[in-house]
Amino acid sequence: MRNYKDEMVSCPHCGHSIGITLDASNGNQEFYDDCPACCNAIHFNMVVNEQMDSIELTIDADDEQIF
Repeated sequence: MRNYKDEMVSCPHCGHSIGITLDASNGNQEFYDDCPACCNAIHFNMVVNEQMDSIELTIDADDEQIF
């Protein structure tokens, strides 16, 4: 599996397109980053499936989280 993958995603707050590089070498990851256009936090959840040689990325607005 390639450890790095470039993706284009849209900010869940303003819709701005953001280019990100995913690093699958550390397995599943959950992280936050700020949108460069509107500065709101974006929640990223990356699941690495080595058997299927795939990366599943879900993004959502931080205010949509259910605790």
